[in-house]
Amino acid sequence: MARILFSAYLILLSHIVFAKQPVLKLFKADDPRIQYFGRIDFANKLKPKFWSPGVYIRAKFKGSDCEILLNDEVKDGNTHNYIEVAVDDQPSYRVQTTGKANVIKVAAGLPNEVHIVTICKDTESGIGYLEFTGIRCEQLLQPPSKPTRKIEYIGDSITTGTGIDVAASPCNTGAWYDQHNAYRSYGAITSRALNAQWQLTAVAGIGLTHSCCNMDIVMPDVFDKTFLRDNKTAWDFRRYQPDVVTICLGQNDGVQDSTLFCSAYVKFIQTVRKRYPDADIICLSSPMANDALRAAMHKYLTGVVAYVNNAGDKKVSKYFFSKRFYHGCGTHPDMDEQRQIATELTVCIKKAESW
Repeated sequence: MARILFSAYLILLSHIVFAKQPVLKLFKADDPRIQYFGRIDFANKLKPKFWSPGVYIRAKFKGSDCEILLNDEVKDGNTHNYIEVAVDDQPSYRVQTTGKANVIKVAAGLPNEVHIVTICKDTESGIGYLEFTGIRCEQLLQPPSKPTRKIEYIGDSITTGTGIDVAASPCNTGAWYDQHNAYRSYGAITSRALNAQWQLTAVAGIGLTHSCCNMDIVMPDVFDKTFLRDNKTAWDFRRYQPDVVTICLGQNDGVQDSTLFCSAYVKFIQTVRKRYPDADIICLSSPMANDALRAAMHKYLTGVVAYVNNAGDKKVSKYFFSKRFYHGCGTHPDMDEQRQIATELTVCIKKAESW
């Protein structure tokens, strides 16, 4: 009798445990309730492809658990992208892919309520693409409206968030991209503070007239591309028209002939203006510049902005950061310094836009 009762207890317990397991449904990438932000290739709507750091995807779901499905290019057979995951107002966390096809549990054991999940590509374009193929949850809901404010940040490794995240790999350990974190970069932080959408049009190592690290492209070559390391696939600028564009280039150019650099800068502003006729353009000094480059950039940008203003474009301005930020990996800004940069830039944009 005792054995029968014990067996019945085990069966009941297994039913209780089983009943607690949520049944997750697959919602494919083309579901209109999934929100996309950034330069994304939608040629295959079931596999939206993106390279750029800071591209992010948002969904609203009801339930306790949630999974996302991501394909990774696994470039060169050994690189694995990082993504940032943020659920509701909880601190975000970073996850690395492990193979070409990845099922990543982004939420587990949450209260059976409504939640918002955001995933963001932390690693820069040269690490390879990601494809988002879907989300698994109990119930997918209509998301909140996208913020009406829009900002685009043009730049190099500082803007991509290179060298700032040492939680898993200290500086000078692991692969060179193990410290990337675009979600914690100054642009993303600034936009969240201002309740704005963001787009990071940035490549580690890129310059305006000269790039480092044997790169054969400069920003004017790829500004109009979806994949910013490849001068091929055109980007449709109708998809995103920012209110504000910041340009943070010059670190990889270094101190050079002022006429050459300033002429290229004016031409690039004209290119940006052609794409964004109504945007305010803010030219930024390099946050990690040493004293010599800092002085040169002040001189360059002062002349450039005065020239374009006198030529009739009054919606171009400049901002010089208060100090040098260089305590991260490879003398990049560290995570705290990215927040400091964002604090300065938030004040600048808020004042310029009356936000």
